[in-house]
Amino acid sequence: MSFLTTLRKPFSYTFSNATLIIVVVNVIAYFLFAFTPLAYYSNYLALSVAGMYHHMFWQPVTYMFMHGGLSHLFFNMLALVFFGINTERALGSKEFLLFYFLCGILSGLISVGIYFFTGYHTLFLIGASGAIYAVLLAYAVIFPRSRIFILGILPVPAPILVIAYAIIELGSQLFSLGGIVAHLTHLAGFAMAWLYFKIRMGVNPIQIWKDAYR
Repeated sequence: MSFLTTLRKPFSYTFSNATLIIVVVNVIAYFLFAFTPLAYYSNYLALSVAGMYHHMFWQPVTYMFMHGGLSHLFFNMLALVFFGINTERALGSKEFLLFYFLCGILSGLISVGIYFFTGYHTLFLIGASGAIYAVLLAYAVIFPRSRIFILGILPVPAPILVIAYAIIELGSQLFSLGGIVAHLTHLAGFAMAWLYFKIRMGVNPIQIWKDAYR
């Protein structure tokens, strides 16, 4: 059996509402640390260059459960519920959990690696956005003909929404619109999801989208 065959071996299908469990854990974590001094979770639970230097190897996981405010938490969890439940149902809970955490961890580590080499050593990452942007791409690959209603009015095909978000995030990162941290992590989330589908699933998202709208 080749390495690639082993890598692509599917899990047995189960569905256990892992998406909702992740949402609940995020909400609990937010209120648990809502009144904790910023210095505590920025030093110990957020993901940072300093944390990796000091061997705080739990940070690539814990940063995904830290949020900077109720609006940050609400919109991340809303997106996770909207896109995650159907994605989990299609992939199965085991595959979804592997996808979610692997993309979230790697998008964070890539961001911190870039901060290290570009001198942004004081920045720290919080939030599930990297993993959630990965889930958005997965949703668009699995349901390429799905239409998402912007503001409840304008229907946009899921692949077009992903491409639009990628362009916006790239532009925002290049021109530092709205800060530097989140945009880079969002782009990394898209990239990790893309690679996951190519390597683990043997699927080319672009080909899926071409076939869907041929």
